Amino acid sequence: MNRFVFGLVVLLVIAGGVLSNTFFIVTERQQALVLRFGELIGNPITEPGIKMKLPFVDQAVFIDKRLKLLDGDAQEINVADRKRFIVDAFMRYRIVDPLRYYRTLSNDLNARNRLAAQLDASLRETMAKQDLNAILSDKRVAVMGEIGADMRRKTEELGIEVVDVRIKRADLPQENSEAIYGRMKTERQREANEFRARGQEAALKIRAEAERERTVLVAEARSEAEKIRGDGDAERNRIFAQAYSRDPEFFAFYRSMRAYEQALGAGDTTMVLSPNSSFFRYFGAQTPRN
Repeated sequence: MNRFVFGLVVLLVIAGGVLSNTFFIVTERQQALVLRFGELIGNPITEPGIKMKLPFVDQAVFIDKRLKLLDGDAQEINVADRKRFIVDAFMRYRIVDPLRYYRTLSNDLNARNRLAAQLDASLRETMAKQDLNAILSDKRVAVMGEIGADMRRKTEELGIEVVDVRIKRADLPQENSEAIYGRMKTERQREANEFRARGQEAALKIRAEAERERTVLVAEARSEAEKIRGDGDAERNRIFAQAYSRDPEFFAFYRSMRAYEQALGAGDTTMVLSPNSSFFRYFGAQTPRN
């Protein structure tokens, strides 16, 4: 009885080992190759599910079919106008031909090393033909498209499809940045000085125009004032003449009183006149008027 149980257990173990080496599961994130002594059996498996192979003879190799990211290292690259740039780029790709991928690269580590070297070479080769303005302007999209096309040509034989290549950062080295920032600062200062000079010129023109208008307005106002003053003097003389014609004696008396007021007012003025002077004619006895 014990031998029977032992034999049954051994049989179950062997059956389990055979089954585990016969069936395998391919998930939605994977594709698989069934190899027999290194040669592909059938077609690459790209659909998920439970699959079969010959136990202990065939080998199932699983390959990821998801979109992958290769983040390259920042590198110093010379561009066309002899400027140096620090470029940090990344690439997204997927494995579209698992058999070719397996035969050329074998595993993900080899693939990443190979792609990193090709991305580095493509960046240097493409950017060496571009100038500084192209890299810093909206033309960089076209430059990235050119790099992506070059990478697709290089990776086609590897069973890999490059989805896109992008630049995360493109900076000048520290010493170049300081020199360029210095030139930019000088240029901004020059433009600021030009704007200030233009502003001062415009201010002088405005002041000159305002001064001219002020002078014209003041001259016109003075002219108008002189005209009004002349009209007032004429009117005053007319009234005086009319008043004098009505009573010449009273008018002479009034003018004498005004002269007395101005001559004999408070002050240190001294006048030496004869008592018989006509200036004092109203200080004598006056005959009352009828």
